[in-house]
Amino acid sequence: MIFLRFSQILGLSALFLLSFSPVMALEEKLRPAPEIATGTSSVKVAQGSQIMAVTAHPEATRVAYDILKRGGTAVDAAIAAQLVLGLVEPQSSGIGGGAFALYYDAEHRQLFTFDGRETAPQTVGSHLFVDEDGKPMNFFDAAVGGRAVCVPGLVRMMEMMHRMYGDLSWRELFYPAIQIAERGFNVTPRLSKMLQASNRRFEVDIKTKLHFFPDSKNALKEGALYNNNKYASTLRQIATNGADSFYTGKMANDIVAKVRSVPGNPGQMTLEDMAGYRAKMRDAVCGDYRGYKVCSMGEPSSGGLTLLQILGMLEQFNLKAYGAENPKSWHIISEASRLAFADRNKYMADPDFVDTPGQALLDKNYLKTRAALINADKAMLEVSAGTPPYEFKTSMASDSSIKPPGTTHMSIVDMSGNIVSMTSSIESAFGSHVMVNGFLLNNQLTDFAFMPADESGVQKANRVQGGKRPRSSMAPTIVFDPKGQPFMVVGSAGGSRIIGFVLEQIIHAIDWVIPVGESLSRPHILHRGKKLEVEVNGLDMAEPLKNHGHAVLVGEMNSGLSVIRFYGDQMYGAADPRREGIALGE
Repeated sequence: MIFLRFSQILGLSALFLLSFSPVMALEEKLRPAPEIATGTSSVKVAQGSQIMAVTAHPEATRVAYDILKRGGTAVDAAIAAQLVLGLVEPQSSGIGGGAFALYYDAEHRQLFTFDGRETAPQTVGSHLFVDEDGKPMNFFDAAVGGRAVCVPGLVRMMEMMHRMYGDLSWRELFYPAIQIAERGFNVTPRLSKMLQASNRRFEVDIKTKLHFFPDSKNALKEGALYNNNKYASTLRQIATNGADSFYTGKMANDIVAKVRSVPGNPGQMTLEDMAGYRAKMRDAVCGDYRGYKVCSMGEPSSGGLTLLQILGMLEQFNLKAYGAENPKSWHIISEASRLAFADRNKYMADPDFVDTPGQALLDKNYLKTRAALINADKAMLEVSAGTPPYEFKTSMASDSSIKPPGTTHMSIVDMSGNIVSMTSSIESAFGSHVMVNGFLLNNQLTDFAFMPADESGVQKANRVQGGKRPRSSMAPTIVFDPKGQPFMVVGSAGGSRIIGFVLEQIIHAIDWVIPVGESLSRPHILHRGKKLEVEVNGLDMAEPLKNHGHAVLVGEMNSGLSVIRFYGDQMYGAADPRREGIALGE
């Protein structure tokens, strides 16, 4: 395969090269990319035998690494890093959003998952994103402002994790982010470019606009010293008074007042919504792949189940024999992905609200039946959801919409061998573009289906409902080797592409034994059910895959992978070269 530098392929960051076959309709619309591409760098692999931290930003990785060196747990390091990310990478995550996390307790060899997904305000209706003509709203008309803001879940989830698995005091985990917020940090090229690209959307709230555009026209410049004293003050309150100070009292009042007062596009959040939020523990979803055990997040995230469905189907094919350079491998992977996404779109949602099949989607006989639909040489003309071995209490319509959040991922291992794989998000880049008390609020309500039912009137599983958690694609994952020892920690940013990004890393490691540095540099090739997408530096794969019958879309993909691999007593960590992150180990 020929690898091209991103800079060698001009104009593709704004314009995709499309080649269609009769498989797909030309009028299909793709959601806007979650975050613009801002270039690539070389992969730097860190090595360690005791601790490892990988995040999407150097400041956050350094803070996590320092916490680990002081004897903090993986949970301590993850919390401290996340608070820094909310400052230095505000486009992707923060305390105004939510998260999912896996935690591996090395001593007891147990795995736990935490659900800090945001919830819909209780008073929202299923037609929240339907316009006056009965059609779904334009994405950014819905997403920018107060209408799409969910109740944030990250702070409650971090508090829950810390009470169970933190060693350092809650308060001291906040100090690094507070210090950086007060002294300032140098604006990175990525942050400056992303702000400028979102210039017009910040018009929704002038105070937020002036925070990032001091002269109201130009974004914070690369290299400029940026501090955020309001964020520091907010963190001090939470550090001193706990999560309750975020969900009740003045801070909750400020959040609700802001959401409900955005000109032209207010939201419906109430103080009762804030006070009533609860983080949850969920069962992990796990499946076998060629003797390895792959564990990820269950619903309301679709990431784990969809990932495991794809892997379950791929077990029927000898990818190792085909190899990474063979278009047939990527054709088969794409076909399995299409089948899994069809099930995802129909069945997966918040299990507290919808009767979903859950683990039945991983039934081995069911997945063999689905895999039998794959022709190793030719793309299927049509793909639809299957019928898993589960008795449904309600019928559900398919929701094929693709909603890409602005997201971040971290992978952390502490001195005791405990592991955190955590993905957090505020949805699209800069979330709602509305700031309160120094942090941006999410627009996660747009992760629900915009239309509540299909054309025949059958309700969609992922329709908007008050108190419900929108479906996600986040897939924080931990892989265990055939002896039950940790083999890989992985996750990514990238909206519904997250599933494909994580899938590739697992296949690269298990089927093709590609080193982690090379694996992160290879071009993405994935399928989310609509078109086969090929990253620009894998352009030579486009034509062969088109010859397999696929509609191929070529463009830049702004993944945000954080990966740790274990080999004996050594760990190797690396961050995605498409973003700014680094790995540090010892």
